[in-house]
Amino acid sequence: MEGDSRNLLQHPRRNLGNRYRSQARKFIKLASTDDTRFTDNISWAEQSARQAILYDFTEEENWRCLAEIKVIIGDAEGLSSVLEDVFSILGRDPEQVDQLTGIDFLKLGLELLEAAFARDPLNPDVWWDRINSQQMESDSLQSFVERCGRLDFRDQRANIIFGRRIERIRDSGQIDLFIVLARNLLAHRPQNHELWMELGRLYERRNEAEEAWICYDHVQNLRPHQTPRDDFMHRLHSRMDGSEKQRWTKPPVSKRQEFLDQMVILAGRVSEPDLSHEEEEISVEVVNKDEQKLVKLIAQSNFSEAFFVARRLVASGEEWALEYLDQAKQGLD
Repeated sequence: MEGDSRNLLQHPRRNLGNRYRSQARKFIKLASTDDTRFTDNISWAEQSARQAILYDFTEEENWRCLAEIKVIIGDAEGLSSVLEDVFSILGRDPEQVDQLTGIDFLKLGLELLEAAFARDPLNPDVWWDRINSQQMESDSLQSFVERCGRLDFRDQRANIIFGRRIERIRDSGQIDLFIVLARNLLAHRPQNHELWMELGRLYERRNEAEEAWICYDHVQNLRPHQTPRDDFMHRLHSRMDGSEKQRWTKPPVSKRQEFLDQMVILAGRVSEPDLSHEEEEISVEVVNKDEQKLVKLIAQSNFSEAFFVARRLVASGEEWALEYLDQAKQGLD
């Protein structure tokens, strides 16, 4: 239940975001006109601005509001944290993150924020218009695809922001590119059940039944109260004439292993191992090389790769890997 609540808050709720930002603006105005209650009013403004971002991190005005408050109260460290958070939802581009080193945040912070939004609009429609206009070489779709190869989408909000962007690519008819980019996002954050569902529907529309089943199976594994895999099987069987067609069964283990092997490779490329545990003794009795790999991945906080390795083993009938699959899920959350 706790995880569901956290996921709910991570999905934009524009009306609430707008409401809290409006409150924040009112308190900022009150703080500027009543010196005797400045501290109280600016404190309420900051709390409201934080709530605005909590409910809708996709609205640039919410970020601007909080950043302006940080400047008003002279909180350079707080403004630095706001910018770091913005860069996290934009995929932690190394070029952007490097800009946070050794600068006067109170003097340049707001300018840096505007530069980030100018390059990477949070609104997917504004972003897509820029891609189509190609005013600069960096605005091209090819440049975006190349950037995706070096960005970090493990933050759930980044997964949502970029998930909405690649939906525009899908809607433009570039289905194969959408699939490549969607699988890259899922390699960073395999618990994104909504993207697995969308990918499954796409494969189903393309009559790629095995791939669709695998995606729906991920959803059902992540959200046991939902049954997209079973519903898909029912749809397939209801369309078949039993007297003429062989009843379709789930993909063979080899097909599922192949799919998951590809995801393991993708996840391995985006992993940033935590080497602080490298020298620690592992207090688990390891019985085979697969288990050794899982123990090491989890110890290094490579939860995405551990997730797909464990899923591949479970698909092969290795029930012992379920324990490590649960650990990977907990780490991802």
